[in-house]
Amino acid sequence: MSNPPTLNPPPGARAYRLRTARGDFAVVDHDAAPGVAPKGVVLLLPGFTGSKEDFHLLHEPLAACGYRTVAVDGRGQFESGGPDDESAYAQRELALDVLAQAAALDGGDPLHLLGHSLGGQIARAAVLLDHSPFASLTLMASGPARISPSQQERVRLLHGALAVMTMAEVWEAIQAMGAPEDVGDPAVGTGSTDHLRRRWLGHTPAQLLATGRQLCTEPDRVDELAALPLPFHVLSGDADDTWPVPLLDEMAVRLAARRTVVVGADHSPNVDRPLPTAEALAAFWDGER
Repeated sequence: MSNPPTLNPPPGARAYRLRTARGDFAVVDHDAAPGVAPKGVVLLLPGFTGSKEDFHLLHEPLAACGYRTVAVDGRGQFESGGPDDESAYAQRELALDVLAQAAALDGGDPLHLLGHSLGGQIARAAVLLDHSPFASLTLMASGPARISPSQQERVRLLHGALAVMTMAEVWEAIQAMGAPEDVGDPAVGTGSTDHLRRRWLGHTPAQLLATGRQLCTEPDRVDELAALPLPFHVLSGDADDTWPVPLLDEMAVRLAARRTVVVGADHSPNVDRPLPTAEALAAFWDGER
């Protein structure tokens, strides 16, 4: 997962629960900057073991470009909560949640959808159900199908641990082993800081189990996606162990998508290099208005 520097919202942002037809979701909502002509709204979906806080460093630069940004904890993620039944986290259910969030944000302005990693595959499932609410789709460090074999092994290890340990015990075990470098969503992250532990404990184990299986079994749906009348953007760092960069390059070609590679970023360009990431995102949305 990404390693946000803090769980506190950035200046000017509002943290609240977004009411939708499918329940309430914790969000961080940042309006376009004062004096800047509003251009649209962006719905931001985090990855596996991540949360809305992964986008904290994007809110202010995107606000300066005229975009209102709404980052959301999905069902079972951090502060949104969710049931203990894994069936509640089937990909279709999570996609329907995204469509409900989009409906709740509908104010007549263009609505752009961005998903990071697992969030990208959920975003893809949402637009395949109904693309009409969205002006564009950005897949950030999110690939065409299942995650790499090394990351699948990390998910299997996590699932094995969750079968016999509590969330707190899993966290402590990972810290005792020396938390690995944050190279992909299935890693718990770097360091043992209190804010990362608090976020980890907020996740529902059933959500981690269900979405981890999705990451390990997701089929290639790029051709289905390419058939939709939407502008696409594939953005990643210049290194990624979860979906290798050449695989993301190929996906962008298949989608006839804009392709951005953020130099010096890994699996989380939103955290690693937020300013060039925000610039690339705004340039894409500006060109697709």
